[in-house]
Amino acid sequence: MSFITSLTRMWLTRTVQPFTFKNEYDQILPYAECENLGLYVHIPFCKSICNFCPYCKVRYSTELCDKYIDSLIQEIHLVGSQHTGRKKVTSLYFGGGTPALAASRIKEIIDALNEHFIITEGIGLELHPDNVNVETLQILKDAGVTKISIGIQSFCDKYQKILGRKKIDTSAISSVLAAVPFETVSMDFIFALPGQTYDDLKSDIDAAFSLGANHVAIYPLIDFTFTENSVAAMPGKEKRELLDAITQYCLSKGYLRSSIWTFSSEQDANYSSMTRDNFLGFGCSATSLFKEQFKINTFDVASYCKRICSGKLASSLTVRFTRRQRMIYWLFWTAYSTKVKAKDFEKFFGVPLKKKYGFEFWLAKRFGFIKEDNGTYEMTLKGAFYYHYYENFYTLSYIDKMWGIMRKEAFPEHIEL
Repeated sequence: MSFITSLTRMWLTRTVQPFTFKNEYDQILPYAECENLGLYVHIPFCKSICNFCPYCKVRYSTELCDKYIDSLIQEIHLVGSQHTGRKKVTSLYFGGGTPALAASRIKEIIDALNEHFIITEGIGLELHPDNVNVETLQILKDAGVTKISIGIQSFCDKYQKILGRKKIDTSAISSVLAAVPFETVSMDFIFALPGQTYDDLKSDIDAAFSLGANHVAIYPLIDFTFTENSVAAMPGKEKRELLDAITQYCLSKGYLRSSIWTFSSEQDANYSSMTRDNFLGFGCSATSLFKEQFKINTFDVASYCKRICSGKLASSLTVRFTRRQRMIYWLFWTAYSTKVKAKDFEKFFGVPLKKKYGFEFWLAKRFGFIKEDNGTYEMTLKGAFYYHYYENFYTLSYIDKMWGIMRKEAFPEHIEL
């Protein structure tokens, strides 16, 4: 896997130089110059640890959570006060972990961010099904949250058991969502579980929209080496057939495809923190992306709090991009939306897309991965599957390695990917 991704990286970046992450960072972050800037806040606490989840999380305790939130707010002011005035940003997303465990303090965090930023496209927050109750949702809505994403994974009992989750009370979820409405209600599902059929996934999607969701995300099961997941991945041929079939079903229902894995029943229903030109992350394991660099905070909660309390940023690793590396990063994550616009690339980099990657896009069209319409390149069903196929390689060759190391070392010296 790493051989394939390494060859692809060398070809697309036109160099053998790897992505080199170093234990360094800039105390003053260059976000003021960034357009289309998003915000992300990581809350790492969970009541229990799901064995399939790769994200940075720890078991919840009131004392540790409060200490962490205090440090998080300090980090927001530490970064936000670096520039005068309030910076206009697109959106704010809370991920985890289970952010709703800190529901009573979400308003404090949002208020701190509002001192330094103007959020123009809403505030999203991830929820465990156990958190979907009127009291919690009302607290979140009053705090300013406009979008929620509920990690259902599957409504099917057999898959809930496989994933170590308990049965979901669908009638309760439906009544709560009707009582406390949000601009976007997204439900997350895992596909490519062992033995999972088209009817299983179709049933999940139909149930989501009938219960009050206007957006669904269908993510593939990826077997990270450092998780305790024992669920076998679905073979590639079956996975492609399932992805193609469920995509065609969603499109036949009139749902709008907003990314590789997401579909919505309404034009303005959206939930994705990934397709941003630049973003600024707060909290342990949070990442920040700027024009010329990418940084990631330490995964260790205690080390994060200690570093922030000392008045320093909690950055663990930083990669300083070559120009070609930044172009590939931009193209890879922009393609997640299933579309790449040549004019957007040229606006960001100041050079025509065809001048840098004309051959690659011509080749992608020849292989039937994309189609072009007046400078907009859109993935075909075939292209979407192979994007997923390559993303799986990328995840296991890059993210798996980096996260695996950072789970063990708060501030590793150096990583090459």
